[in-house]
Amino acid sequence: MPPDSGPGRYTVACVQFEPVIGDRAGNLAKIEAKVRAAHAAGASLVVLPELADSGYVFDSAEELARLAGPVPDGESAARLVALARELGIHIVSGLAEAADGHFYNAAMLTGPDGYIGTYRKLHLWFRETLFFAKGDLGLPVFDTPLGRIGMAVCYDGWFPETFRTLADAGADLVAIPTNWVPMPAQDPKAEAMANTLHKAAAHSNGLYIACADRVGVERDQPFIGQSLIVGPDGWPLAGPADRSREETLLAEVDIGGIATVRQLNQYNHVHADRRRDVYR
Repeated sequence: MPPDSGPGRYTVACVQFEPVIGDRAGNLAKIEAKVRAAHAAGASLVVLPELADSGYVFDSAEELARLAGPVPDGESAARLVALARELGIHIVSGLAEAADGHFYNAAMLTGPDGYIGTYRKLHLWFRETLFFAKGDLGLPVFDTPLGRIGMAVCYDGWFPETFRTLADAGADLVAIPTNWVPMPAQDPKAEAMANTLHKAAAHSNGLYIACADRVGVERDQPFIGQSLIVGPDGWPLAGPADRSREETLLAEVDIGGIATVRQLNQYNHVHADRRRDVYR
């Protein structure tokens, strides 16, 4: 892409796989193989699940301490940075981050020129509150050759403010590393509540949203798969993925076309129509 042409069409991949709790070396090897395969299939941006390097259901803070590392200089982060450089692609991955005496459920964005930025999960779910500090970096949006990319993690997607804040900051695409679990009272045969929420968020904000979930059962906690890539009109471009199998979704996005999608008709625009004079 010429340097002055702006972001355009490219392929996004969401890698759905089953990390193994405590096996950071094995998880990183699997991640590398799947990222290489996605790159070979044409992906310019690869999104990986939440806590993809460590697993999710920690027994203790001591266990988390053994698995977490600094970003971007820890073992997991540095390996992803090197892989993105080598392949000339962008990668978003959930990571267990250690920083300043705290642990964060984090997501890192890295690209062909190296580390770009970190997001720390704002809304902690269930037993995460026992081990992780709440995110303190806000909802940053990063300028890249692929457009303006924001990140959120799993339960962050239950809050409309997450996507509205990112949209207001100019995001074109939001990458979601996630570990979705069954929701109370939901028919297990129905499409995931998470899919409904993220399709609605994409439509009401005019955003691409790429959700990479995990599968499997870890220490009695089941995960539901159904990774999804959604266009700015709210309709799925790829997925939902399988509920139990590892799978990589691929979809082409057109960042240059977002402005047209946000203009719903000659009178209505999903951003311009907001009544900021009355919202609190």
